[in-house]
Amino acid sequence: MSRRDDLTGRVRAWWDADAATYDHSSDHGWAAASPAVRAAWNAALHRFLPAPGSSVLDVGAGTGFLSLAAARLGHRVTALDLSEGMLAQLVEHADREGLTVEVVHGGAEDPPPGPFDAVIERHLMWTLPDPGAALAAWRASAPEGRLVLFEGLWGESDPVEALRGHTREGLRRLRGEPDHHHGSYDPETAAELPLARGAHPDRLVELVEGAGWGPVRLERLGDVEWAQLLQLPAIARLLGVTPKFAVVAGRP
Repeated sequence: MSRRDDLTGRVRAWWDADAATYDHSSDHGWAAASPAVRAAWNAALHRFLPAPGSSVLDVGAGTGFLSLAAARLGHRVTALDLSEGMLAQLVEHADREGLTVEVVHGGAEDPPPGPFDAVIERHLMWTLPDPGAALAAWRASAPEGRLVLFEGLWGESDPVEALRGHTREGLRRLRGEPDHHHGSYDPETAAELPLARGAHPDRLVELVEGAGWGPVRLERLGDVEWAQLLQLPAIARLLGVTPKFAVVAGRP
């Protein structure tokens, strides 16, 4: 087994284990989010995606947060994920709502050929062993399409936000609220993922442009953040939420 195959196996096993509780977090699952948060995400997708009826590839689809939302808005969605456990949850959610989403089990660096009108992802970049190669592969699957990365300023990507993030995490533990995941990557796995400690918007813009997507547009997801704040207890609202933004490139 190659070193890359071993890393892929470890990452896949981690997300398979996470699938059972992933949707319990309001940051992850559609059902756990407030009506305002769901509406804010609907507005963001409506703004950034092409016209309804477009073919959309959701990479690292997980349990289907973006895939299901895009399908509800009338898009033809293909969901790609490394974890069969995550995709099983996605299929269950789609069946429950009567939505059609094609699921593909595989790694982000090996997407279906398409061509797609848009490629989207949400909080995936940090767990990719070669983000640049993945972005280039997505470009090949959507040569005339649009790219939308939904990301956040977390981890060590910015010192001020890192301090706020540590404070929010401490408050979460004091309140006895559940963690967002079942655990953390082991140090060896994290060391092999170049963005595992977070990615500054500057770095993501460089990666997207370097992968051949052309000039990048960057937008803050202020409405999503505001809707998230509204569902927090008063003391937690004072600490804010993780800044969220969209990195958009390709066809206008």
